[in-house]
Amino acid sequence: MATILYCFDLPLDSLDGLEETHRVIRPPGGRDFSDEELRQLLPEAEVVCTVFGRPFGGELMALAPRLRLIANYGVGYDNIDLDAARARGIVVTNTPRAVIAATAELTFALLLACSRRVVELDGLIRRTPGVKPRIGRMDYLGFDLEGETLGILGYGNIGAAVARRARAFGMKVYYYKRHRLSVAEEEAEGISYLPMDELLARCRVLSVHTPYSAETHHLIDARALAKMRPDAVLINTSRGAVVDEAALVEALTVGCIAGAGLDVFEQQDCASAGLSVLPQVAMTPHTGTATTSTRREMALEQLAAVRAFLLGSSDLPRVL
Repeated sequence: MATILYCFDLPLDSLDGLEETHRVIRPPGGRDFSDEELRQLLPEAEVVCTVFGRPFGGELMALAPRLRLIANYGVGYDNIDLDAARARGIVVTNTPRAVIAATAELTFALLLACSRRVVELDGLIRRTPGVKPRIGRMDYLGFDLEGETLGILGYGNIGAAVARRARAFGMKVYYYKRHRLSVAEEEAEGISYLPMDELLARCRVLSVHTPYSAETHHLIDARALAKMRPDAVLINTSRGAVVDEAALVEALTVGCIAGAGLDVFEQQDCASAGLSVLPQVAMTPHTGTATTSTRREMALEQLAAVRAFLLGSSDLPRVL
């Protein structure tokens, strides 16, 4: 019997019998454990189920000498100190499958908001309640997605899901990743490979789907933005610090690129003042997975990883 500590308010009423074979510690319904409560409980834990946005570093791991598994609720795991976990022989898992469709759909929501200038037009209506805005027939023009070029930077599961949706809209899809797919895979998925600089220069829309690491920090910087088309739109639903936010604000302000759709931001997912005043930017507060069914499926995927680990199975979404 293992002691399993859930740090957060889990969107599941039942753990499907896990409590019958293991000791499960969960916070009272409707809230997460406080930091102090967590510190008191960690010495007993062999499995910790944590959540995106909640840091879990070496200091906390040091309080849990029996800890063998950290199961993260979320596809990202930058909230976990992997070096500290590796040093202690702790396995780390995430929930990569459950998040795919919802994140791809939000990517497209942001793309459509930018291509049809939804934020600007919504603001125009709200400034004149009860009065139809006066718009000339050539004002606030957007652009069609059909026939346009989409560049996907980081072609993993979510990038592939975005590509499928883009093809349904009639877009030409290009991609860049460190390890190119085979020609057969490219043909099957209806996509074409481009080196990164060419991807930046050719595509009307650039959608970022690369994980965050020291290598990808500010991957989209002033140099990269300068290579993009002046009518280009940048979409980022991956991690905020992949994009140099100050450079992005400058590029949008001077017209180096035309717009941006952002679900993530560099400073703790808080949009900078510079971004917030730009009408050509559509923003959501890191809600790529924020649908009822997705949040439940993430919990079930996390639970499945815990079960597989405790059974000694290698079939689990292992990060470390």
